[in-house]
Amino acid sequence: MGFTLIIGDLHGCFDELLALLDAARFGAADRAICVGDLVVKGPKNREVLDLFMTDARLQSVMGNHDLALVQSWRGEPTELTEEQLMALRELDRSRYIDYLSSLPFYLDLGEQLVVHAGLRPGLPIEKQKIEDLVSMRTLGPDRTNRQATPWYEVYAGDKFIFFGHWPAAQPRRGPRALGLDTGCVYGGLLTGYIIERDELVAVSGGARLREMGLCYNDVTRRA
Repeated sequence: MGFTLIIGDLHGCFDELLALLDAARFGAADRAICVGDLVVKGPKNREVLDLFMTDARLQSVMGNHDLALVQSWRGEPTELTEEQLMALRELDRSRYIDYLSSLPFYLDLGEQLVVHAGLRPGLPIEKQKIEDLVSMRTLGPDRTNRQATPWYEVYAGDKFIFFGHWPAAQPRRGPRALGLDTGCVYGGLLTGYIIERDELVAVSGGARLREMGLCYNDVTRRA
């Protein structure tokens, strides 16, 4: 029996992904699940997608940036950021749309759930809004607000939640939730959690950020 490694937001950080898998001693019997945002912002979107598409051990849920590309490729009205437009120019629609479209909005692991951003406490997973699953940070009418009460501080459901979306220098922790976005693409860490070992593993990232001459704290404030 292998282990399950939950990985924070990748954003095209392919080299860091390989380094994390190596650091975790990822093997043939193991599996890895990303909390979403496989692409956009980072330097190697194609490489990340190609690996996830060809390695059956790797899975991901849908992130807000992944969803934005899918919606644009489908011709749905979508307001794209410059970084999302750059990713669209880089990626071949015919090669990647089927895979990105197939990503689920959550994965049920039995005792745990994996979502990209968050969920409304007390509401069954099948009744959660897609917008909350891919974009939520805090409770209240504005799910993207950074100043209100974080959803994971209130959530106390039966299933433990792994999530990403909201970068921080250290994993975000709630009574029944763990946030694994530690801002790799912004110069922070790529962090994973091995369920069976109850162990965090992380590698340094941010090669793109260093090339741009930016500071991690400057960028995460607007992520």
